Amino acid sequence: MIPSQCIDRHRARALLSAAAIWVGAIACATSSSADRGATTVVSTHRGTLYIVGGGPQPPALVKEFVDLAGGAGRARIVIFAMASLEGLTGGEEKAKDLRALGAHATNVYVTHEQANTDSVVRLLDGATAVWFGGGDQTRLTAALRGTKTGSALGRLYDSGAVMGGTSAGAAVMSEIMITGDERKVGGDRPPSDSSATFLTISRDNIVVDTGFSYLDGAIVDQHFVRRKRHNRLISLVLEKPVRLGVGVDESTALIVEPDGRWRVAGASVVVIYDARRSSVTQGSTLGATDVRMHVLPAGSRFDPEKGTATLP
Repeated sequence: MIPSQCIDRHRARALLSAAAIWVGAIACATSSSADRGATTVVSTHRGTLYIVGGGPQPPALVKEFVDLAGGAGRARIVIFAMASLEGLTGGEEKAKDLRALGAHATNVYVTHEQANTDSVVRLLDGATAVWFGGGDQTRLTAALRGTKTGSALGRLYDSGAVMGGTSAGAAVMSEIMITGDERKVGGDRPPSDSSATFLTISRDNIVVDTGFSYLDGAIVDQHFVRRKRHNRLISLVLEKPVRLGVGVDESTALIVEPDGRWRVAGASVVVIYDARRSSVTQGSTLGATDVRMHVLPAGSRFDPEKGTATLP
């Protein structure tokens, strides 16, 4: 959790004042985050998810996010950058980029205690989109999960808003959230290089936590191809009942549309592991047959309900 003394109190008061001119209200959906347990089919009739795998974001991705949020003059975007200790300045830089495209963008950098206040919840009034910045995803969940603001974010998504994020902001999208840690580096053959990680496909090794559960029925990983994270995602896909994983590479976006279908945009690829029809070992050694893999460049689509993928 970020110490409260790191908060720019003058800026926080300015944000509260600026929020007063926002118009509109958040429509309350009948479902809650507690209803969004992991299933094998992505739920429909919500907002849009814009999940970026980290790294530099091509201008086209940033513009599309703004367009989905309502476009120039209409998009009202709230940024939560608490995943980074530099999020107070980094979030403001992101806000400037979004403002340059005509969006109304506000950086809200709060502690868990502040996120549990009605004054911070009101900052979401009229918002058409939310952006979660990169860093350490556990800092982001520590600040928002279980708070009034966290609940309001779930209602905002259910009412049709766009929820976007990059790197850590991508990891929080699923219910099963990869933390970046593992219990036994290298398994029975520890590496001599302490920087080498995720060298095995094994059971009960990848440390997870609970994310924001916006994306049902799938586990999200990021920086996927660039950082060779296939072992950890395969391990979780075979180990967890969800049995569906999506690895989003850098400079690339997975867009989950309101009807539940996925599409890919950006410079690299999205990799999908689908083990929902697989046979998986029950013993200590993790193994499986008939795991389907899709490597999807920009323009590709995936229907998680049918399990079918199409290339551009």
